Amino acid sequence: MSGRPLHAAVLPAGPALLDRLRAALDGGPAVLPLDPALPDEAAQRLLTAMRPDMLVRPDGERQLAAGLPVPDEVAVVIATSGSTGEPKGVQLSARALRHSATAVLRRIGAGAGDRWLGCLPTSHVGGVGVLVRSLVSGTEPILLGPFSVDGFEQADAEHTAVVPTMLHRLLEAGADLGRFRTILVGGAALSADLAERARAAGAPIVATYGSTETAGGCVYDGVPLDGVTVEVGGDGRIRISGPVLADGYRLSPARTAEAFSGSWLHTDDLGRFTGDGRLEVLGRADDVIVTGGVNVPTTAVSELLSTHPAVGEVAVLGRPDEQWGELVVAVVVPADPAAPPTLDQLRAHVAARAAAAMAPRDLLLVETLPVLPSGKVDRRALGELSR
Repeated sequence: MSGRPLHAAVLPAGPALLDRLRAALDGGPAVLPLDPALPDEAAQRLLTAMRPDMLVRPDGERQLAAGLPVPDEVAVVIATSGSTGEPKGVQLSARALRHSATAVLRRIGAGAGDRWLGCLPTSHVGGVGVLVRSLVSGTEPILLGPFSVDGFEQADAEHTAVVPTMLHRLLEAGADLGRFRTILVGGAALSADLAERARAAGAPIVATYGSTETAGGCVYDGVPLDGVTVEVGGDGRIRISGPVLADGYRLSPARTAEAFSGSWLHTDDLGRFTGDGRLEVLGRADDVIVTGGVNVPTTAVSELLSTHPAVGEVAVLGRPDEQWGELVVAVVVPADPAAPPTLDQLRAHVAARAAAAMAPRDLLLVETLPVLPSGKVDRRALGELSR
């Protein structure tokens, strides 16, 4: 089989990984970045599914049996969804990664010599995006490794990218966010309340929308990047076209054919265009709770609950129920642990602003929301908590 080799890089965020990525973009072995903190069983599952022919660790390289090459155009493979089901390997070309990086730098007006602070895991597309933007702009990124407020505060950079959970924790800690020129926020829905708080604190945030299949965020504050086209189909689902699209899924032609049709990526996200032509993402088609025969989008409920002053962070999920089919459950981190919200307060808050079916029927108070290495809320772990 023709193609180029795929090297699984189990490397911390740093110069060694950056060098591997640079070589991959220039035609060398493709890179499959893996989290060094991944448990052995999970790492082996990814290696079995992705079939790289080389395993690269800080202490050396090891040839692997049964490895298969990637197509010549593929530079990076990002493994996704490994925590909830069968892993997917998203194949990204150097062209897609470079186009994304160049379009982002142009959109935010990055200047010569501007540096990026890397807060996101480099095994995910958000972290890889920071590395590629640094390579394209010819600057050295500052890489935190595991995210911490202290590390964030000490870094001297012009631009960074975070997920909403990180932004919330930075605001709670009183971090100086106004010193940045750009703070990209993506990876999950950014609530209006959190965005308002951030901007009031002087944070130059830009809400991004995209996925691993689009080489990261491809819509900035509702406007597609240069070269990207976004449409909303008759079923309300968002579809995307442009040079940032992935070249399908690793060793999975059926899955590739299902998601990619012609020049379009068909997402599972629901959206609409506002009066001024900006894309508004309404949530995922599968993030809907059917309670009492009414469809309730979890993103909309989370958005409403986040505006309650006693709510710090919130996630919403459905729990099977004999009477209702599913119950709307709010998982809340109180803004003040000494004065947590009650279920009655949250129900009244939602019912005053939306249909009664959207009001939660159960409340779970937690100290922190469980998150994946990417920083996104771990919905599988949430489900375990609510049982």
